[in-house]
Amino acid sequence: MKQFFFYILLLAGLQLQAQKLTPAELKDFRTRQDSLKHLAYKIINDESAAVRFRSDSTFTKILVRALVKKNSFLFPFDSLVTISKLYDEDSTFRIFTWQVVRDDNYCRQRGFIQKKTQDGSLRLFPLIDQSEFTKAPVDTIANHFGWIGAVYYRIVTTEHAGKKYHTLFGYDENNARSTKKWMDVLWFDETGAPVFGLKNAFSYATDSIPKPPTNRFLVEYKKDGRARVQYDEEAGMIIYDHLISESNEPQKKYTLIPDGDYEGFVWKNGQWIHIDKVFDFKLKDGEAPVPTPFTEDKLPPKQTPPKPPVKKKPGGGN
Repeated sequence: MKQFFFYILLLAGLQLQAQKLTPAELKDFRTRQDSLKHLAYKIINDESAAVRFRSDSTFTKILVRALVKKNSFLFPFDSLVTISKLYDEDSTFRIFTWQVVRDDNYCRQRGFIQKKTQDGSLRLFPLIDQSEFTKAPVDTIANHFGWIGAVYYRIVTTEHAGKKYHTLFGYDENNARSTKKWMDVLWFDETGAPVFGLKNAFSYATDSIPKPPTNRFLVEYKKDGRARVQYDEEAGMIIYDHLISESNEPQKKYTLIPDGDYEGFVWKNGQWIHIDKVFDFKLKDGEAPVPTPFTEDKLPPKQTPPKPPVKKKPGGGN
């Protein structure tokens, strides 16, 4: 028995050692990250829309070249602070998302899903934002080529019938009048390819006035209205702000603001079941037991521009 456990520990140690980057790999990835960091800053902060889009294009190409390198999954790219990078709870995949803005009325999301592989080779899925061309986004189920774009700030993994589902919490700055927050259920089919949207994932069957279920969840509200959509670990449920129209025109999403009440969802039998009122009484601002504050409402504040990599002159000069 002792020999058996020793063998298991030895295998675990060898596997851990095999998953570490070599000094040469680490140096290479850090060099690539320096170039990416400079471009990531421009995507968000440059005053010129043309420069933002050119930077986005170059950033995407350099990122793909970096991810193609063997064992790239082991490098965290943690210096790319304006790029969202989320891992599932078992670190079997990670998802990169970011946005590029042309003007107040045009904002598009970009992204990739990278799956971990045993031999360190690449398995990558580009995310193609089709939200502009999708007529009923809350009801669609699509692969990575039909993605409803969002910058993700949280991932919650649940399970049903032996299969794992990953609920992604994301935001979309949308336009000058309103902001969107999405909850999308990501899962993988029998080939290991990603699927976005789960049939009837969000159910309202227990509401006093039931409404049809949806395959993903959307909250759209007044720009800078700071509506919160988050998973509360302690409560074991999703909690989000109940919205009302400040002009009594609920059909106009840009008039919706939080009123101090909260709605929610709990995971049950493979669905998120809607809770009409999380708390049975109204609380004053600051008194509600809401989750720890988070920063998904906006991208990180403007930063000091990172210095571009120094290029050496021919002949070894500086």
